[in-house]
Parts: sequence; structure tokens; C-alpha cells
Amino acid sequence: MSDKVIVLTGASAGIGAVLAKQLAARGDKLMLAARNVKTLNQVSRACGWDSMAYVTDVTRRQDVNRLRDEAVRTFDHVDVWINNAGRGITRQVLDLTDEDFDQMMAVNVKSALYGMQAILPHFKERGQGQIINVSSFLGRVPFASYRSVYSAAKAALNSLTANLRMDLRAEYPNIHVSLIMPGVVATDFATNALHSVPLPDGVQPPMGQSPEEVVAVMIDLIDHPRPEVYTNPSVQVERVKSYYADVGAFEENMGR
Repeated sequence: MSDKVIVLTGASAGIGAVLAKQLAARGDKLMLAARNVKTLNQVSRACGWDSMAYVTDVTRRQDVNRLRDEAVRTFDHVDVWINNAGRGITRQVLDLTDEDFDQMMAVNVKSALYGMQAILPHFKERGQGQIINVSSFLGRVPFASYRSVYSAAKAALNSLTANLRMDLRAEYPNIHVSLIMPGVVATDFATNALHSVPLPDGVQPPMGQSPEEVVAVMIDLIDHPRPEVYTNPSVQVERVKSYYADVGAFEENMGR
């Protein structure tokens, strides 16, 4: 059994909802955040008495600060803060609008920045804690060009995460900053992406890991903090290696 106090954004669906239920089942205390009141409350009720729902728009700094304050007020402290909220897009680079770009950066990067900046003073005061930022394989490798600025946003998140970890490592060795990078996951992420369109008849979505498989990696990361993890290394590591070994060869192969 575990008894960590964990703040989780994007908790109302997909990976977040599965993670919340599994953390609750092992005894963690949860402050769950999302914008959708109905689904967030459903997840919180499924998690039990040690779960609190707090409606939060993570693109608003004041909302994220209030989320932190409510978590500390309710549970006295926070052990782990997981920036899981995010949204995709289905639009190639030349078709992007200002609104597309701004929304992807707000949801996928600024929300995590707000979370990191909100919780770090609390962690520094305690001398310990863990931040987990949920990124994507696409932040490293241009495997799906139609995700364009989503991939760019995750690349920015990767860099912010690594730089924060470097900033903290000497003075605060017990504050861990971790990055987790799923690949394709069998959730409604693609359906809910900005500008998504239904797949043609007979076309199946790409196969991916189940949310439960990704969550197993996330829970292991909570219990054994480390800088970065892929959720499906048998596939992703080889693609990352091939990309950095020879970008031209990778792109030529992708075009076939």
C-alpha cells in the first residue's frame, strides 16, 4: 500500500482517469483536476473517500495556484504533482493558424509550466517531492506530421523539464523532475484532437498501448523516480535511435 498525496491534472478521461483509479486502489490520496465537472466527479467518486475533485482550467495560472492551495489545505502537503493535461491537433504546419498554435502551447506547455512554478515552493520548503510531466514520443521524433504543433509543444515541454531538473539537482537532490513519453495509446485522444476528422470507412486507427500499460509505467516512475522514461521502449527507442543516427534515412523510410 502507498499513502502519497498526488495532484493529477487531466484526470477526467483517458490515461488520467485510469491512473487516478489505480493510484486510489493502492492507497494514495488524490487531488484530481480537469475542466469537465461531470466526468471529473465520476472519476473522483470511483476513486473513493481519499479523492477530491477540483475543477481547474490548467491554461489559467490562477486556477493552477488555487489547485495547489486546495491540495495543501485538504491533505496538509503534496508528494507528487503530475502535469497530465494535454490535447492534440490534426493539422499540418502550413495550415496552422495563430489560434491553433496558441491553444496547443497553452494546453500542452504553459499548463505544465504553471504547475511546476506553483508546486516548487512547497517542495523546496519540504526538501522533497516529485514533478512528472507527461509528454509524447512525438516530441522527439517527427513520426506524424499532422500532429505538427502538438509535437512542437511537447518538444518544448521536454526541454523545460530537463532544464528544471538541472536547476534543482545540486541544491535539492530529493526533488525529482521526471518526463514520461507515451507513444500511440488506445484512448480517445485522436478523436478529441483539435480539427480531428473521422477516419474513412474501413480504416482502422493505429494500434497502440493500452492506457493500463502506460499507467503501469507511470506508477513505477512514481515509486522509482528517474529523469525520463518511454512507455513502450521496444518500439520507441529504436525509432529514436534511427532518427538521431541518420535523419535523412529516417525521413526517407517514413515516406515509403
